[in-house]
Amino acid sequence: MLLLNIFCIISKGAIKYNFGMKIYDVLILGAGASGLMCASNIDKKLQVGMVECNSKIAQKLKISGGGKCNITNAQLSQENFDGDKDFIFHVFEQFSRDDLLEYLRQNGVVPELRKKRYYFCKDSSSEIIEIFKKATKDVAMHLSSNILWVKKEGELFHVQTQKESLRAKKVVVATGGKSYKDLGATDIALEIAKSFGIKVKEFTPALVGLTVQKEQFWMRELSGLSCMAAIKVGAKTIKEELLFTHKGISGPSVLSASLYWQKGNIAIDFLPDANISELIKGSKKLLSSLIPLPKRLSKALLEALEVEDTECKKISNESKKKLENIHAYEFAPAGNFGFSKAEVSRGGVLSEELNPYTMEALDVKNLYFIGEAVDVTGELGGYNFQWAFSSGYICAKEINRS
Repeated sequence: MLLLNIFCIISKGAIKYNFGMKIYDVLILGAGASGLMCASNIDKKLQVGMVECNSKIAQKLKISGGGKCNITNAQLSQENFDGDKDFIFHVFEQFSRDDLLEYLRQNGVVPELRKKRYYFCKDSSSEIIEIFKKATKDVAMHLSSNILWVKKEGELFHVQTQKESLRAKKVVVATGGKSYKDLGATDIALEIAKSFGIKVKEFTPALVGLTVQKEQFWMRELSGLSCMAAIKVGAKTIKEELLFTHKGISGPSVLSASLYWQKGNIAIDFLPDANISELIKGSKKLLSSLIPLPKRLSKALLEALEVEDTECKKISNESKKKLENIHAYEFAPAGNFGFSKAEVSRGGVLSEELNPYTMEALDVKNLYFIGEAVDVTGELGGYNFQWAFSSGYICAKEINRS
């Protein structure tokens, strides 16, 4: 009883904690995809707690993919990610796409393959969320709790929320990035890392639409139109649908391309499945009628390329040369739509600070970083959930081992 009445004052804030409070074996910060996968696979003998800013778990999982959650991708490799390729390879080597699909099947969920690439929950994201709810029924949930700071004193970690002070032997940071502010997203993962002297890359918006310069305002006038396009950013080419918006360009091809763009030019091939030179040979049709794109887009493109909309057989050699740029329309975006429209955040704890086989910080024993908190970001199409699940799983495996 004496211990229950002893309090200790921590400097810089005079936060009190009771020596009789529960000490968790593992405290997981964040109840999203990576945190839930980790919690679900930790040995049930261990006392596990989770801290989540929302009133319910898995809020991003719930709304993703139109409510059906794009879980992973049939074409998965480290090349689909921005980040240290060797680090990513070692993580997927331990828990691959096939391992994830088998894990889901064993728990009664058989994902549906769409367009021969994308794995979605068949009916709704609730299918995968129910797996996590059942697997974490013995986990102590600290919901609607915003994390203020994390410190380590001796062998124990102290996690302070706006509600309470918690203690644990191990801490897993799975708080994600800054996108989806409405779901409580913050950069607390980076603040925690920096407080321990761990190097980070600040979060920036990724998988996000791109705004355009004045010279490309013609794109904004096509808001609502879409087409198949191949976008080249540096050495990377993304072929998917492109959508014109009142701000600029978006759609799957642009979102994935935004992952690799920070500044400078990109090049768009508006006819990735055709050759404009072959199309116009011997034709008497008007260019805008011949180009296999929506008429409004064809006309706007011709104007942007400074090519007269005339009969194909009347096109001058100079115009033919300009027309070739329909396969490589090059320009520098003005910027992006920002965190409010971003699917994920680029940046996080640098992979060089972590062990790829455990996700543990190299210089801080028993502190782990997983999911979007790590400087690994995937393209659109289930890659980021695969990363979250893989990193969360191997973290749990290491915690069980140790």
